[in-house]
Amino acid sequence: MLLTGGLKSLLPHVLRRIIRCNRLTISNTSGMAEGYKQANVVILHKSLADDFEKFCYANDGPLPLLHRSQPGDWKCPSLSNDSDIRTDCLQYRKYEHGACTGSLKSLKEYSEQLKDMVTFYLGCSFSFEKAVQKAGIPIRNVEQKCNVSMYKTSVPCYSVSMFHCNLVVTMRPIPESKLEAAVLATCELKEAHGAPIHIGDPGLLGIQDLSKPDYGDPVHLHPDDIPVFWACGVTGVEAIINCSAPLAFTHSPGCMFITDLKNDNVRSLGGVPQVHCISQDPLHFSIVSAEAAQKIKTLETLIGIDPGERGVVHLRRRGELLRACLALSHAGSVLITTGFPTHCAHEPPEENDGPPGALAIAAMLQALEKQVAIVTDQRAMDLNKKIMEEAVQLGILKKPIPLLSYQRQNADSALMFLCENGNPGRPRFDHLIAIERAGMAADGNYYNARKVNIKHLVDPIDELFLAAQTIPGVTTTGVGDGGNELGMGKVKDAVKKHIKNGDVIACDVEADFTVVAGVSNWGGYAIACALSVLRSCEIHDRYLRRAVGFPRAPGQRLWLPALPSVTKEEKLLKTLVQLGVRSGKTASLEMEVDGLPFYNTHSLMIERLLQEAQQ
Repeated sequence: MLLTGGLKSLLPHVLRRIIRCNRLTISNTSGMAEGYKQANVVILHKSLADDFEKFCYANDGPLPLLHRSQPGDWKCPSLSNDSDIRTDCLQYRKYEHGACTGSLKSLKEYSEQLKDMVTFYLGCSFSFEKAVQKAGIPIRNVEQKCNVSMYKTSVPCYSVSMFHCNLVVTMRPIPESKLEAAVLATCELKEAHGAPIHIGDPGLLGIQDLSKPDYGDPVHLHPDDIPVFWACGVTGVEAIINCSAPLAFTHSPGCMFITDLKNDNVRSLGGVPQVHCISQDPLHFSIVSAEAAQKIKTLETLIGIDPGERGVVHLRRRGELLRACLALSHAGSVLITTGFPTHCAHEPPEENDGPPGALAIAAMLQALEKQVAIVTDQRAMDLNKKIMEEAVQLGILKKPIPLLSYQRQNADSALMFLCENGNPGRPRFDHLIAIERAGMAADGNYYNARKVNIKHLVDPIDELFLAAQTIPGVTTTGVGDGGNELGMGKVKDAVKKHIKNGDVIACDVEADFTVVAGVSNWGGYAIACALSVLRSCEIHDRYLRRAVGFPRAPGQRLWLPALPSVTKEEKLLKTLVQLGVRSGKTASLEMEVDGLPFYNTHSLMIERLLQEAQQ
């Protein structure tokens, strides 16, 4: 028997001969024939081949198709010169009616049946290991001399005819400082599964215990390692099991077919990827192209100007808009709150900064097919219903959004509101957004910019944001322009130092992400534009859909009409004026917000944001 030393440097045709002669003492091919492509293998009856090929193309992250053979052809000249698929994998599995009925060293005894069967060669992540190592990243399973860990997930693949299953992934522990390098090393190797489909907590994929892989071996994580998951060709094995074919064969997981092709062909996926952390509990990272990230940073810069000269520039935190929108992009259900009753002497007391921005966010979330609700003060429900109806009439919203109110009844009220039966494991919302919403100060009161206490007009919606901090998987964003808005607690020290009356009015309640704008509505417009940028980003879109299903065609950007426009915002502001909702700074019932004219100020900002988002 041949020992494992030196196998990584042997040429593929030599390794195949050794495997064919059954002279290896190893249990998997990870680390062998470095720099050459390895392949998963699925062999099934020719009557199923066309549908399986369609299944591969529909899920090309886990099932990148390298070659489909003719029936009865066990050679593969496009991948190797002298191969025989009956003998050249370390080990095979036999499946009958969906059940594994044996492990085999050779398929030669089934040569007669193979005459009516087609072999599919599918890309494998072992192929990218050399590229990862070249980037200075350790391959833990190779270090630990074991197979890679493979897990079934709760992520459904795109079904084709009788082929259906959930995605299978491999997991490789990567040092946190090397995450971006790992993504860069693999993102263009499409035939080796490409970039990771998830970075962070395995529970977000439905994986309960990393120490118990469904295939392969458990791999030990070092203290600074993050679990990183790639789509895996063993997904094809799960599809074979579920289709219950009378007879099928696959490689045994980890025992790949080694090709003669070098892993040097690349395919651009729309730019250079970046990795950003969007949650600590559970730990979750997202991926976006550098180009899309730069667009969003430019949006953040545009809205960060301070036309009212209130000192807003001192509150800005770079990169918050990007991280907030990445978290929103991953969310399935979002709760929005707005409403700042700054004009105590008027009815209604609300100002017109906030509702337009909230509706701009809601419109984009609707277009992206996310669940959206708005929570506001009980006393302002009728006003907000009228605003909602007008927004639908104006074409800002596709349909009305549920309008909720929150009242504190006991210590568990916030948890009961946010979660089914108050269970933190079953939250109703993934993300909470406050935009120009009165925020609670350190003394428990709520103040407008003039230091007037307006607590009697404000329901304690802050409690929802405080409770969200205790619920795993729920993130929050605060949008403000003066520091007294809900969520601005993250910058309260700067508010106290640089904002007039800041020592009294500063909001004490933090959000995970703080988006600071010259006018809060601009923050809402920027979030809508940033979400559009993210959905247009091929790298981010692939990560969102876990590399299963089809990418969205460039012409199918159905969310674009949901972007804010000068025309829509002009009509909405006229509606607010008609409803008696006044400018925040002047209490004027004119076409202005925060004392700034709509025309040539707000209208220009909307145009600039749209230009950046759509270029």
